[in-house]
Amino acid sequence: MALGLAPIKNAAIVLTTLLSLNGCSKPADNSSSGPIPPDARAIAKEAYIYGFPMAANYLTMYKQAIDTTGSDYRAPFNTLSNSKNVATPDDKFVVTPNSDTPYSYVWMDLRAEPIVITMPKIEKNRYYTGQLVDLYTFNFAYLGTRSYGNDGGNFLIAGPAWNGGTPPGIKAVLHAQTQFAYLLIRTQLFNAADINNVRKIQSGYHAVPLSTYLHLPAPPAAPAVNWPKPTPDLITTPSPAIFPYVNFLLQFCPTDPSETDLMTRFAKLNIGAGKTFELATFTPPTQQAINDGIAETSAEIDGIIKKVNTDQISSAQMFGTRDFLKNNYVYRFAGAKLGLYGNSGADAIYFGYFADADHHPLDASKSTYELHFAKGGIPENHAFWSLTMYDGKTQLLVANPLKRYLLNSTTLKSYKYAPDGSLTFYIQKNSPGKDKESNWLPAPDGPFYAIYRVYMPGEAVLNGTWKKPQMQPVPLK
Repeated sequence: MALGLAPIKNAAIVLTTLLSLNGCSKPADNSSSGPIPPDARAIAKEAYIYGFPMAANYLTMYKQAIDTTGSDYRAPFNTLSNSKNVATPDDKFVVTPNSDTPYSYVWMDLRAEPIVITMPKIEKNRYYTGQLVDLYTFNFAYLGTRSYGNDGGNFLIAGPAWNGGTPPGIKAVLHAQTQFAYLLIRTQLFNAADINNVRKIQSGYHAVPLSTYLHLPAPPAAPAVNWPKPTPDLITTPSPAIFPYVNFLLQFCPTDPSETDLMTRFAKLNIGAGKTFELATFTPPTQQAINDGIAETSAEIDGIIKKVNTDQISSAQMFGTRDFLKNNYVYRFAGAKLGLYGNSGADAIYFGYFADADHHPLDASKSTYELHFAKGGIPENHAFWSLTMYDGKTQLLVANPLKRYLLNSTTLKSYKYAPDGSLTFYIQKNSPGKDKESNWLPAPDGPFYAIYRVYMPGEAVLNGTWKKPQMQPVPLK
């Protein structure tokens, strides 16, 4: 999947030229030699791991808030929009989406003034959550059930430079570290007949600038931004082509004190705010070293997946605040690769199924699978759980005749149980038979993976005492 050297070089030159012409970055003092190849290789690997989540995040922001001609466009900055239904295989704005909670979204430009978010009061037994994500993809704060309960309220989201007081009627002031931020709201859907109730709740979500909330004149608008258009393979093909985008984004991200030395190191490859990365300016050995360093990141992901499958690493370790992650860039990279915008562990923990009990990759063209929960084996949660199917090639939901993309706790009564009270799910491409179809999760005719989500997990899940059951392979007949 890696591009050859010439295509990578051309993509980087074209992109950085466009960025410079548009005033998105300043010319940097490039050196034709740069660091020696071993150092360039190490820096490129580190910078790619650091920058990939930012590039993936930018791709979503561009689709949802900038590219008005695209099918994934939702609304301009500081305008909240709602998905009227749960995600389906037609939704391609983000990989590994859930299909339990219709989404609501708002991309916030916090440069001129803060944004006030209104969460409506809802019934006590329904889960809703507002995940606040900065340009680094850190989950810097939460609204909703776990953080503030279901009584709703007005919340002020401020950028890094804002230092005003708490206005009247504001329940909490939450600061983003970056000048742009994302609010992703999930509203629990109990069943298909519940959709109108969810839509009514969504109509109560609002986002307005602080000046509008206070009925005051708006401050001067922030400067217009020339947004670079993402290349089609920006995050699918590992290459140095992401570095100009990272440079562009870093202008909106004041350097955290913990990353001062890191930015100095990246600057040796002209990676940083206001810098221009051009692969062609380096010597051929250094260019090769940069590409080799980026290629090494695939092994990092493979290593993380193996540890996920053996329960050595959980999703709770990959998503959270900067303070929580302690600048573990490999975990942040893996989280963005496996499922961008994953929740922090207290709101949800994700158990990945990428291999079966015999450690073979999941492939429904070669085997069927069973997932068995002993009586009492369903993990404790304070919201709900779900098991969702994804195509291994696209990382999207899987189209099937039943239009069934998941199995979850809201339909527990519809499943068939064994006489001993145990529950078995059948994971396969074809129906297991009418008598078992209620417990069937359709898979594609090929590679797949599944994610078992536990929302507001109980203590046994949080502390690792509860262990997921293994996906047992059953040979095709």
